[in-house]
Amino acid sequence: MKNLFILTVSLLVLLQTPLASAHAVVTDYSLKITPIRANRADKVELFFNSKIELGLSQVFLVRKGDIHELLHLSKGNKQGQIVVDIPALAPGNYAIKFKVFAADGHLTEDVIHFVVAL
Repeated sequence: MKNLFILTVSLLVLLQTPLASAHAVVTDYSLKITPIRANRADKVELFFNSKIELGLSQVFLVRKGDIHELLHLSKGNKQGQIVVDIPALAPGNYAIKFKVFAADGHLTEDVIHFVVAL
């Protein structure tokens, strides 16, 4: 009877345990607080819910006309943080398109739109 109780409790605990996320999801990014100013090189920080394999990941600047420019990225100070170097940009509409690999090997792609103003 005791073994049945332990088995039942163990199964309930396993069923209640949330499954680990299989994809890297952006939880925050610096553009929400600090916009890019015109004609100045800058950095954008992206925060993910899991570790990122930097060597397998890519971030692009998307300009008018769907022109993609590969950007340099580096590891941030926190787990799941990457820092993206943004070149000096003229005022206008842009996007950051990223393809990142989570530490578990799953690919995540997304786009963040932003405006550069004077």
